[in-house]
Amino acid sequence: MPVGLIALALGGFGIGLTEFVIMGLLPEVAADVGVTEAEAGWLISGYALAVVVGALGLTAAVTRFPRKPVLAALLVLFIVGNLLSATAADYWPMMAGRVIAALAHGAFFGIGAVVAAGMVSPTKKAGAIALMFTGLTAANVLGVPFGTLLGQAAGWRATFWAITAIGVVALAGILALVPRAAGAPGETGGLRGELRAFRSRQVWLSIVVTILGFGGMFGAFTYIAYTLTEVSGFAAGTVPWLLILFGLGLFAGNTLGGKAADRNLDRTLLVVLAVLFVVLVAFALTAASQVLATASLVLMGGFGFATVPGLQMRVMKYASSAPTLASGANIGAFNVGNALGAWLGGVTITAGLGYTSPIWAGAGITLVGVAVMAFAAAAAKRSSVGPRPEAEMPADRTDALHV
Repeated sequence: MPVGLIALALGGFGIGLTEFVIMGLLPEVAADVGVTEAEAGWLISGYALAVVVGALGLTAAVTRFPRKPVLAALLVLFIVGNLLSATAADYWPMMAGRVIAALAHGAFFGIGAVVAAGMVSPTKKAGAIALMFTGLTAANVLGVPFGTLLGQAAGWRATFWAITAIGVVALAGILALVPRAAGAPGETGGLRGELRAFRSRQVWLSIVVTILGFGGMFGAFTYIAYTLTEVSGFAAGTVPWLLILFGLGLFAGNTLGGKAADRNLDRTLLVVLAVLFVVLVAFALTAASQVLATASLVLMGGFGFATVPGLQMRVMKYASSAPTLASGANIGAFNVGNALGAWLGGVTITAGLGYTSPIWAGAGITLVGVAVMAFAAAAAKRSSVGPRPEAEMPADRTDALHV
């Protein structure tokens, strides 16, 4: 594989770390900038909503430009945002830094996947895309817990300084290692052609399921540090190690979910979402037990991320005329779900319902997702006109295309 893929993966690692590491540091950040838990949760929601803007608006704005310079410019935006977060004196500069960094997120992954595929032969494109997205997986499995440890030991700002440094190294790697030929702008049918795919009801249903499925898990996960310390009784220093277990669960779920979705897409999504609902209910009921809370955390990561490849595959399947914009829209949908879950979890905490209430909220969102998925699957089965076969993608490729 070309060494330029390592630079792309490193950029993905830094971006994934920026999005998720704050969840393990939320109590420290809230205390330092003087806001409530719910207000601190908006640092996650604000990021997620800005990803939506970047995934759609920024990607559409730069499609005509050479991709290598665009990727470099996106990483500069990412570096500036994290630098602002690391030096923020209070809440609003911190929020501004999060939003600026988030604008680069969706566009980087969408354009970076195209560049990665352009660096290898046609028979190795899926592997190249998967290698780039291992950076995001590594951010969850290793980067988040160790970033949390760094933040707890040296202050949360140290973590954002480290992420800024990762961005600088990734930028240098892309400039030096990614060939310019791989960054040439591709031919598209234009924005109007891309938008035609959104006439499909199944595309919209798939996006709604993405929002609800991911939102349910993040409703529980956003405030997980409070649940583990205040309800389960774990010491704050234990949280990073528990997040490693969560990361291993999501890694396994993401891998196995992709294989299962390749065999039967809609049935896999229905089963996984239903089991995720059961796991969240069990977590809320048994969170006071450290053993059961740990098991629930691993299962929540596993079944939560087992939906990702299937959800991405489903949108691509029904958006044959515009897979690029549809893929970007689904990246945005994942982050809308992230914002929805964080917001609703914050509402329940502010209402005085306790630190298991975000888990209950997540279970409720997931249950609605199961219902919508069941409706979408039934409608697809009844439909006499299916998507064109060429719209379908192999599981290993769609597995890579997530946030």
